[in-house]
Amino acid sequence: MGLLSQLKEMFEKKCGQEPCVLLKNTTNKADNHPPHRPDEAPVVAGRADGGKEAEREVKKKKKSFWRWPALHFPCRKALKYDLAEAENKYQAEAGSYRTFTDAPASKVHPAAEEQLEQDIPDKGHIRSNYKIGLKLGQGGYGFVYEGTRCKDGLEVAVKFSVKSPNMAYIRVPDHPKVVPMEIGLTLMANKSPRSPQIIKLLDWEDNEDHYIMVMERPMPCVDLKSFVKLHGESLDEGTARKVMRHVIEAANVCITRGVFHRDIKMENLLVNQNTMAVKLIDFGCGAQMKKSGYEVFSGTKAYCPPEVTVNGRYHAKPTTVWSLGILLFMMACGYYPTGYDLELISKRRWTRPGLSQECCQMISSCLQSDPQQRIDLEKMHLHDWFKVME
Repeated sequence: MGLLSQLKEMFEKKCGQEPCVLLKNTTNKADNHPPHRPDEAPVVAGRADGGKEAEREVKKKKKSFWRWPALHFPCRKALKYDLAEAENKYQAEAGSYRTFTDAPASKVHPAAEEQLEQDIPDKGHIRSNYKIGLKLGQGGYGFVYEGTRCKDGLEVAVKFSVKSPNMAYIRVPDHPKVVPMEIGLTLMANKSPRSPQIIKLLDWEDNEDHYIMVMERPMPCVDLKSFVKLHGESLDEGTARKVMRHVIEAANVCITRGVFHRDIKMENLLVNQNTMAVKLIDFGCGAQMKKSGYEVFSGTKAYCPPEVTVNGRYHAKPTTVWSLGILLFMMACGYYPTGYDLELISKRRWTRPGLSQECCQMISSCLQSDPQQRIDLEKMHLHDWFKVME
């Protein structure tokens, strides 16, 4: 059985551990969950009855979603904010980008390793124009391999992803056909003028049962998690500040271009150890920006904001700010914030020996339990912490 066949079979078996998970709020009352709007109904592209079929499929699989117990965040009562006001504050137009289905894509748990040369059919321009090498990594959506472009020897990263039955598609400018959501979001984030903080998509191929993405492979680079570990499990403020500048810029570029990454974390950030340049990768958990809030969280549990379980709805910008706060906390402190940390942070009384007052304030401004009390994403780079002399 080839790799594609094995991965497809895993769709039906519901794997246990996934780096990018779907969380549906299960702790709130039913009246806290407004029904889907017509433009948010899950639709399977290419089928006349796709909407009803996908809806039945979602209901069928609802019980198998990972039920995440409510987190014990402090000041829960303070989270009764005005959703209508929040939607007006955090709305973002997606321009001419149109989503063909709002149903989240299923996840793939990697099957046993086999030689890729035998598993992926020898057809398509990517297999003809790129030499595939060793595996670089794997995740919930597929495999990433090192590759070399035949015409000039350029070293690249090649990602193979198997399509799920309810794969989400999107239409983007200058492309006549709809493309898988991950490809579309990456194209949108790569829109000109290109941001050096976003991984560059060099080539892609959309096949019937899988798609392939060819991306730049900057060297020498390691993911941020490995980078922090090499520095003794935490970074000094100066280094953390350099990293955060790049990550905040990447997050703002995505939002401006109608892309909600939803999974900004250490593993999805590449750091050049020589230049300290940082690149955001992996849009597999992403979504198109929209005016209304989101109800299904697709991302990493540790970076999930409290409003997901408290209110059953979240918005792109404050959620991104929360994830950036978690990221900074972990870089500066070397551990995930405890409940006691979050309680002090909510009261803006949190400090830590060895960290400047400005750094503690920066973390506290991101990790407020009430999303409306968090710092604006657009203003993060103006915080006093970034004005501290190195």
